Amino acid sequence: MKWWRPVLAGIGLVAVIAAALLVARVYGAPGVADLQRLTTEAGIWAPLLFVGLQAAVTVTPVPRTVFTLAAGLLFGSALGIVLTLAGTTLAALLAFVLVRMTGGRLVERYARGSAARWARIRLDHHGVLAVASMRLVPAIPFSVLNYLCGLSAVRFWPYLVGTVVGIVPGTVAIVVLGDAVTGRPSPALIVVSVICGLVGVAGIVVAARRPVPQDDGAREADAARQEA
Repeated sequence: MKWWRPVLAGIGLVAVIAAALLVARVYGAPGVADLQRLTTEAGIWAPLLFVGLQAAVTVTPVPRTVFTLAAGLLFGSALGIVLTLAGTTLAALLAFVLVRMTGGRLVERYARGSAARWARIRLDHHGVLAVASMRLVPAIPFSVLNYLCGLSAVRFWPYLVGTVVGIVPGTVAIVVLGDAVTGRPSPALIVVSVICGLVGVAGIVVAARRPVPQDDGAREADAARQEA
């Protein structure tokens, strides 16, 4: 990667933030009530725009947490959960298809290393279990797992089912948090997040302990020895 690319990206991000702060200072930042009123006035276009925007933005390595919180704040728990699940699933499918269509050329150089190789081998052979368990772990970035799944040999339907199963618990917890509009998270929501993470770790352990074909296992061991 050229050294100047992250520098330009950082400058651009600072410029965008500065412009947003300037606009908010001059014209005033809208409050929660204002945003909810605008959402209601937009009618059916509001949820459609939300799903489309979330899918388009989170295909990139942008965290989806902001959209998940906003869904609860703008649409309430019930509709917010539906919209966030739709936008998240659509983003996951778009990323998966784009990686497969491009042959992984755009993201493969960012998915190297022993951890990425380990995940790809399990995704190749454990399908739904591997996808769902990794989705449940909050520490694994959403976009990174999308790219790894696209680079792996996991099939479309196991990827889709594993994604939906894995994103539901954490999504529900965060949307409800956004709906509550509190300054600190509810202990119950923290418990849900921790439980989801533990379930995901347990699924990863199960997938790791299940045997993989000998050629893949040997290739993984050889690659690890080379790195050592």
